[in-house]
Amino acid sequence: MSSIILEARDIRYRYPRGMEAICGISFHIRKKEKIALVGPNGAGKSTLLTMFNGMIRPDSGILLFDNEPIRYDTPSLRVLRKRVGFVLQNPDRQIIAPTVYQDVAFGPTNLGFGPTEVKETVTRALRHVGLEGFERRPPHQLSGGEKKRVAIAGVLAMDPDVLVFDEPTSGLDPSGSEDIMELLDELNHEGKTIIISTHDVELAYPWADRAILMTGGTILHEDIPEVAFGNLNSVRTAHLSLPTLLELYMELKKRGFLLPGKKPRTVLDMMHCIETLFEKSRIQNRHGTITVCNVDLDNRESLSEWIAMHEGICTGAMGTRAKMCAENSRIHLDFTYSVIDKCILKALLGEDSLILTTESMVKRVYLRVNAYGVESGVQIPVHQFGTAQPEANGKNGSEP
Repeated sequence: MSSIILEARDIRYRYPRGMEAICGISFHIRKKEKIALVGPNGAGKSTLLTMFNGMIRPDSGILLFDNEPIRYDTPSLRVLRKRVGFVLQNPDRQIIAPTVYQDVAFGPTNLGFGPTEVKETVTRALRHVGLEGFERRPPHQLSGGEKKRVAIAGVLAMDPDVLVFDEPTSGLDPSGSEDIMELLDELNHEGKTIIISTHDVELAYPWADRAILMTGGTILHEDIPEVAFGNLNSVRTAHLSLPTLLELYMELKKRGFLLPGKKPRTVLDMMHCIETLFEKSRIQNRHGTITVCNVDLDNRESLSEWIAMHEGICTGAMGTRAKMCAENSRIHLDFTYSVIDKCILKALLGEDSLILTTESMVKRVYLRVNAYGVESGVQIPVHQFGTAQPEANGKNGSEP
């Protein structure tokens, strides 16, 4: 089990001349977890988040980071804020410099980095969020999603262990929201602990490792999402709604359908329940294959040739760099979110698919497909385009 990186012990906080915003909360967060604080406006989510990097100090109780009580002297807070990066709900409140480069460089410069190290750090951070070439752009000329990425890049330039996001998809359209949540997945896969606040149950339910339901400055329930959101009393008390897939699952159970396995968190999970229930999965003799392409390798020309040879193959892209590669190479994308699950669904129909993704996410494809194989008993072949497959794929992949 992962070690604890953040812990709260009976913390309380009251705003000056206001009501108590945090009312005796205790919890812990483990390294590399994805945590969603979920609740209505006024639940205390944002107040709690600002305590994680010392912007607000509890009136009582103890907050610990990496098993040490948080200290509020200037040198200690400087170290804490390097290790706990905070991305505000409104990026306009976080972006302060006249150009993208200067804004992302602000943190490393204040840490005393030299000009060469600052440049390397900024370039790396902007590449991570898909904003290469934006260095000289004034932030006021950017879209809402691009501003959000600049704010994230500014935090990434400090190389924190924990990333905290207050309403990460606020103000974004559905496509922009999907891109941001996919970026958070990628950062988590690279070892970052991710904490978000949201009132969007449809966003939190499939994404989080654990959900913490809040209202009135208290924690109502915390557990894995299918358990936390499965507690109807807590969901109603928090003025939330059931996630659609969980509500459908419960309605089917009420009608006497004994659905196998765990409660569904994705469309793929629900389809597995339904197909197993009606034994449709036994009808399919041949399953399609999934090919994974690492776009961080110099393989654009051979990739285009390969796609031309596999005319009509369904193609998805995971991550900003993968989507930019597809756009630059004029590759049509069928899937831009929930890509792995949608390719598994295609494979169950006997159709082949291609996933474009970054080097850090290749392993995740194998892990997800293998996990589905363990749960369902259905083995879907996974191939890796152009390189040797990672060890994580076990026996469920072969190099083309």
